[in-house]
Amino acid sequence: MIQQIIALVIILFFISRLFWQRKNKKIGGNEFIFWLIFWFLAASLIIFLKKVDSFVAALGFSGKGIDVLFYLSVVVLFYLVFKLGLKMEKTEKDITKIVRKISLDDNEGKN
Repeated sequence: MIQQIIALVIILFFISRLFWQRKNKKIGGNEFIFWLIFWFLAASLIIFLKKVDSFVAALGFSGKGIDVLFYLSVVVLFYLVFKLGLKMEKTEKDITKIVRKISLDDNEGKN
């Protein structure tokens, strides 16, 4: 029970930071909605952990629901890291194209 309270306090902290970042225009609307839904979903899963345990047991998993949620969160994190890597690669290619174009334009202007 104490772990659930600590987790909920941490989630409330992250939600408050989320609202602060939105107020100061550090994140966009879509990103704000995504993270707000994410944190409310996480809080809901923590609050209803006993039901998650029952659901996980009904699916045939051995272990507690929190273990399955942890494994699922690791998978989601790996997916997000993968997507971030793809986005960074695309950004690097776009920057390279822009630098080449500027360099060629500057070179043509000097001739």
